Amino acid sequence: MSQQIKIAVIGLGYVGLPLAIEFAKKYQVIGFDIDENRINELKTGIDTTLEANLDDLKEVLEEKILSKGLVLSFDTSAIQNCSIYIVTVPTPIGHLKTPDLNFLLTASAMLGKILKKDDIVIYESTVYPGCTEEDCVPILEKYSKLKYNQDFFCGYSPERINPGDKINTLTKIKKVTSGSTPEIAQFINNLYASIITAGTHLAPSIKVAEASKAIENAQRDVNISFVNELALIFDKMNIDTADVLEAASTKWNFLNYKPGLVGGHCIGVDPYYLAYKSELLGYKPEVILSGRRVNDNMGMFVAKKVVKMMLAQDKVVSGSNVLILGFAFKENCPDIRNTRVIDIYKELKSFGITVDVFDPWANKVEVEDEYDIKLLDKISSQNYAAVILAVAHHEFTAIDYATLKDTGALIFDTKSFIDRKLIDARL
Repeated sequence: MSQQIKIAVIGLGYVGLPLAIEFAKKYQVIGFDIDENRINELKTGIDTTLEANLDDLKEVLEEKILSKGLVLSFDTSAIQNCSIYIVTVPTPIGHLKTPDLNFLLTASAMLGKILKKDDIVIYESTVYPGCTEEDCVPILEKYSKLKYNQDFFCGYSPERINPGDKINTLTKIKKVTSGSTPEIAQFINNLYASIITAGTHLAPSIKVAEASKAIENAQRDVNISFVNELALIFDKMNIDTADVLEAASTKWNFLNYKPGLVGGHCIGVDPYYLAYKSELLGYKPEVILSGRRVNDNMGMFVAKKVVKMMLAQDKVVSGSNVLILGFAFKENCPDIRNTRVIDIYKELKSFGITVDVFDPWANKVEVEDEYDIKLLDKISSQNYAAVILAVAHHEFTAIDYATLKDTGALIFDTKSFIDRKLIDARL
């Protein structure tokens, strides 16, 4: 493959930055983001997502060979001479649980204004099947005045980044690829194959590649919703769910999923994209949506369970103090996107409880700006009526749970993380 390829990666978050770094080891890459502060931080070696290998970032930024290296910019003029544009912007859901394509469509409009003949636009953002060609391509055509599959081409290669995972990193995860013509599909597949050591899978169409991403996370969501529903059932039976799962997992083909909060930018979001498209076509997906309902209600269940436990021990609820450990959507990761810990927080507050939240990973400014919650700098010495472990950050192994219990705190463990002898209940 020609080393003269020039790639622009649009959006330098959890997905875009690692991708830009890997491509920059072999090609000329412009990393573009509209956030000027993000660009300036990256230029000084600061990555608030903690996803990038900072040594690799420094190396590609300092690369002086014309055929490879990374340049960072928030100016669209810097990407005008690129021939391949890879879009990795967020695709969240709105308040009504419907796809929010604003970032994606804005990026498409921006690219349409600079698109040239024979350019290729590859989307990595999670979408519903058909979105690339039905929603993005018309915008590219509108602003570029070029004809799809005649003057410019598209591809789709779904991101598979797992935030916080330092083992299953970008190059070690097999990559699904696709393109708008057979020739472009093969070119895109070869492009990704040049950096993905785990290999690639060339899907027969863009729509198939889009659908594969949607069902990856929908499947996991449904499986987790099953064990979450089991947790709700076994709670009424006074049976420990973890004990049941441990016994059942002795069978060779039992899938040992764990109950818990389901947040983040993928599992808690992607099923709604698939459901949205399905409903547009006249079919309401019962299993997918029922799983979402179960998972979306787990935070409230945890909070109400803790309140009932407090009442059972004759603790005063209104005006009491409760500590939540963790606010990020998963362990050992600063990502607070779509965190369901907020559901526990809000439900406890509705009972008149004062709620403290401690998370050594989450960005305090970001949490306060987005959720109006001031994270503790350290765990307070005050007595708590209850402590809820919501996220299993490794720092929480050092907490003295025995002392917390001695001072009167109930301890609820949503992750089966704490020594069982020290807790009052768990999911």
